[in-house]
Formats: sequence, C-alpha cells, structure tokens
Amino acid sequence: MKLLLLLLAASAAADRVLVLVDNMSIRESHSIFFKSITDRGHIVTFKNADEGSLQLIKFGELQYDNLFLFAPSADEFGGTITAAEIARFVDQGGNVLLAGAGSNVGSAVRDVAADNGFEFADQLIDHVNYDSILDDGSHTTVVASSKAQLMEAPLIVGDRSKVGPILYSGGALVASPNNRLRLDVFKASSTAYSHDPSKPMREYPSAVGRQAILVSAVQARNNARLVLTASLHLFSNEFLSATVNKEGDKPTPSGNKAFVDSLAKWVLKEVGVLRVKNVEHHKVGEKEPPREYTIMEDVDYKLEVEELKNNKWVPFDGKDVQLEFVRIDPFVRTTLKNKNGVLSARFKLPDVYGVYKFLVDYRRVGYTHLLDIQQVSVRPLWHTQYERFIRSAFPYYASSFSMMASLVVFSIVFLYHKSDPVVAQTKKTN
Repeated sequence: MKLLLLLLAASAAADRVLVLVDNMSIRESHSIFFKSITDRGHIVTFKNADEGSLQLIKFGELQYDNLFLFAPSADEFGGTITAAEIARFVDQGGNVLLAGAGSNVGSAVRDVAADNGFEFADQLIDHVNYDSILDDGSHTTVVASSKAQLMEAPLIVGDRSKVGPILYSGGALVASPNNRLRLDVFKASSTAYSHDPSKPMREYPSAVGRQAILVSAVQARNNARLVLTASLHLFSNEFLSATVNKEGDKPTPSGNKAFVDSLAKWVLKEVGVLRVKNVEHHKVGEKEPPREYTIMEDVDYKLEVEELKNNKWVPFDGKDVQLEFVRIDPFVRTTLKNKNGVLSARFKLPDVYGVYKFLVDYRRVGYTHLLDIQQVSVRPLWHTQYERFIRSAFPYYASSFSMMASLVVFSIVFLYHKSDPVVAQTKKTN
C-alpha cells in the first residue's frame, strides 16, 4: 500500500507531455528521442492531431504541462485545440516544441508559428555542406559542422565544443524583426538557401545564408518556453544514430542526439530554472526587518536562490546577480556576493527619504527570469537624531561663545569699574 502511494505521488509530480502526430509511426521512427524523455521521468501521451477529444485546458486547468507538435502537415487540430488555444496554453505556463517539415507545412502549424513571430520558408538547400550518403542528390540533407552556427548558450544547446556535426533536413524559419524574445539557437551556413527543389528557381529565395534559422527558441515573459524548428527529421532515429559523411571530412558520429536532448531538457524546464527560496533585509547588527528605515542607515540584504539540476534544487552559483535600491531611478546598484547560494550585500541608504524597493531583476540567456521586489519606507531623521555639534560649524560656535564672553567682560567692566573723581582746581590770587 505504501509503495502504491509513493508511485501515485511520483506520477502526480511528473510532467505530462502531449505529443500530437500526423501518423503513429512517428512513435517508432523517433523512438530514441521519446525514450530519452520518458527515461527522465516524464509521462508522454501520443495522440493524432485531428482527434476529436483533444483538450489542453479544461475548467481553467492545464491538462498537460508540455505540448509537442510533431504533426507538420496538420491543417487543423482536433477537439478544442487551435492556435489561439495554444497561445492561452502558453499564457498559463505551458511549454511547446513545434517541428515542421520542409515545404509541406499545414496551415494550423503555420498559424502557431505566426503567433510567435515566425514564418516557414521552403526546403533548405546547401550545395557545399551536405551528407554524401544520406542525401538523395538534391543537397537537402545538410551538415552543420561549424560551431558558429550554434548559439553560445550551454543551457539550450549544450557544450558547443563537444557537439558533433548536426544533420538537418527540412525547411527554414524566418523571424519577424519585431520578435524581441526570440533566440536564434541554430542558423544555416552562409552557403545555404531556402527553395523548393522540385521547382525551377525564378525568384530570389525567401531565406539565404545566416538569415535562415533552423532552430529558434522563445521564453515568454511568464517563463513559458517554446522551441520551433522546420525539421522533423532532426529528432529521428536515422539522424540520431547516423554517421555523418561530408565531402572532404572523415566519417563522424552525428551530434543530433546531444543537441536535441539539450533542447528537450531546456523546453521541458529540466535546466535553467531558478527560484527565490528566502529574502532577508535588516539594519546592520539586527535580525528582524524594521517597520521603516531611516536615511543614511547601514543595511544588510540577503537573497537565497536555488537552481533546478537533475530534478533537485541546489544552491545557485551565479556571480553576476545585481541588487538595485530603487525609488523612481536606482539610488544604489551593487553586485551581490554569492556564498553557497546565499547572495548578500551591505550598503548605506541614500540621504533622500521616500518609498523604495529592493529590486533583483536577473535575466540571462537560458535561465528563467528571476524577479524579486521588496518594498520599504525610508523616513527622514527625527529632530532628536540630528547631530548636536557639526564640525563645519565650529567657527560659528567659537564666534558665538567669544561674543558671549565679550559681553560678560564688558558687563563686569561697565558695572564694577569706578573711575577716580575729578577734583576742581582753583586759581590763587595775590
């Protein structure tokens, strides 16, 4: 009975992943990728994209924590799922992984991408960087062997120096210039372009060189995460277990598995998740926060931050977290010292009274947005707290006392000094 309760508790705590597919054969063709997800404790549910009972939100509650759209040709989704419903799913904290497939992308998938600031372009072609064995002659099985094509973001792509050449077959993404939240995780090489290989080229390609985005990521303002790519083959067993054969290079195992595992861990919030465990602020020498602070007082501030690693919360080791003491503009900005996850600072309050905030606003690529605000009041000095004698006023003090002393001396002289009487002299007559 106790074991059953533990199993039920573990299943309740595990993230639920809904995978929408065009064909259930994807379970077998992409089994390595999905097995790695289930091995990490996630509950994966496969459903056809047009199933009539599909629901992401029911009675205001999320039915799944994560959504994988592996149905690139879907023109519409079943049940209540629409592009607007997926947007609400993201607004409530759900995470999305979307995979397209070359030029054949359905309108439903295009609508989801458009809502996040992306458009699907045609098939990616590269006549220089392609696999000489897996490619069918159209040069659409592209090899990305340059580390510069991957974004410098270890939490999202892993260690770039250890990731092998990546196989890619699919279309490209074109981002809207107004999409400020996007992260261009994986870009095409400068020799690639986007075009339908079955048609003659009569127009300039819609995406050329580094403009063609292969994998992009978005972290919403509520920390929900989205990963978009135009290649379903990127996650396939064929590419994950393939050996890359590029003209002029030695055969090398593909880096697809390490790459897609890093992407999946990030979008499923297994890495890069921060939380505030405890916040303290008080006067130096005290332990409890006061009802209000006084200008020019020395203050201690402590913030305990944890990071999720291997499903455990551990102390965060970041050294670049800053604290701001803000009224309208920051009056104090200082870098917090990190000691085993406890970030601390000591500073003197400004000599301007008002309502202030202890503000920590930490934004780094790959991490969730860490925001903590503590509002406090800072009052002026009471009349009994001002200095009795000011050093700069000593000359004035001296002049005042000298005047008083002079008055005393003058009064004593004036009151008690008696001059000798004047005697009138008479003239003698003979």
